[in-house]
Amino acid sequence: MSISVSHIGICVSDLEASLHFYRDGLGFEEVAAHQVGGEFAVLLEVDGVRLRSRMVRRDGVTLELLAFDAPGTSGIPGRRPMNRLGFTHLSLRVEDLDSVAATIGAFGGSVVGSTRTTLEVGDAALDFVYCTDPDGVRIELMDLGARP
Repeated sequence: MSISVSHIGICVSDLEASLHFYRDGLGFEEVAAHQVGGEFAVLLEVDGVRLRSRMVRRDGVTLELLAFDAPGTSGIPGRRPMNRLGFTHLSLRVEDLDSVAATIGAFGGSVVGSTRTTLEVGDAALDFVYCTDPDGVRIELMDLGARP
């Protein structure tokens, strides 16, 4: 059996804001654009579907940003509790946690400062913080070589 990961899909409320965040802020490269209509209604389980899709890639990981023009999106933007079943977070390994966190804030995301956790390990430290994209998708920043 041959299986390989293709991509991870994220439903977004504002495609341009999400492209700005992932592409311009976090350095993902836009690699494809698609217009999707009724031909995918059965697969997507959405009647009257019309959406725009942008594929962005970084470090071999591809995200598909899905903007539903019809019938629109549902749900409330915001970070989900970590113990809710399903997708919990996207994790990014960084070398300067504070700098990347500032970039996330500058490009429309949020930093959840209360989650900042630093663990001392020998003469180094493991430094973590959760952030969110513009729609509340949780993003973990982890610096595994921070110096105390």
